[in-house]
Amino acid sequence: MALNRHDIEALAAHLEAAQLEARDVTKITADFPQMDWADAYDIQDEIRRRKEARGRRVVGLKAGLTSFAKMKQMGVDSPCFGFVTDDMARPDGGEIRMDELIHPKVEAEICLVTKAALRGPGCHVGTVMAAIDFVLPAVEVIDSRYRDFKFDLKSVIADNTSAARFVIGGRARDVEDLDLRTLGVVLEKNGRIVSMAAGAAVLGHPAAAVAMMANHLGARGQEIPAGTFIMTGGVTEAIAVEAGDHVLVRFQDLGSVSMRFA
Repeated sequence: MALNRHDIEALAAHLEAAQLEARDVTKITADFPQMDWADAYDIQDEIRRRKEARGRRVVGLKAGLTSFAKMKQMGVDSPCFGFVTDDMARPDGGEIRMDELIHPKVEAEICLVTKAALRGPGCHVGTVMAAIDFVLPAVEVIDSRYRDFKFDLKSVIADNTSAARFVIGGRARDVEDLDLRTLGVVLEKNGRIVSMAAGAAVLGHPAAAVAMMANHLGARGQEIPAGTFIMTGGVTEAIAVEAGDHVLVRFQDLGSVSMRFA
């Protein structure tokens, strides 16, 4: 840990204000180059504490930068982890306001809900599969607070992995009825297909992202509780959206998720 508590609290307030006020900032490692990985997650944890102190509820965990396409797009080689809160949720088929966001992008997500707690170290895909209660489709709207998308992985982690909005749709399915690796996803924008992928794009298997999350949290003395909603990371690359756009994502065996941007 390279930063002191004062710096961590100040950076958390700085980044959360940027999110709430929908304004961009420069990457924080430019001013704090000594910041390490523990500092980045400590800043994220402080953002979570601030939200909970104001009455917001954490309703799920999320993995970011887990698809090989997204890693290549962002120029990174490892995933990161964050959380989503109740005020980020929007209804399937509903409206998402652009004036509350900076430069949003959408990505399709295969989501899992656990029936047993998961904790590292030593968590693996098999452990995760045994702990899954059911599977859901969703679309995450990410919105990096960094100007012109100029950031590094530590800055992204501190910024709660660009979490902004999410939409759950489709229908819940038992994991035994699905092949998560080959589950196909088609993302359409304004009636045109802009991306196609399968679950294996997420680290070879969506459950692998959850295992990595459990091991990461275990190293920080935390766990994934039973009943946790987990967004396993974008299957596709992130697609930019503008006011007036309509997004529809079709998930094999899980139904569809849609939204419009106004």
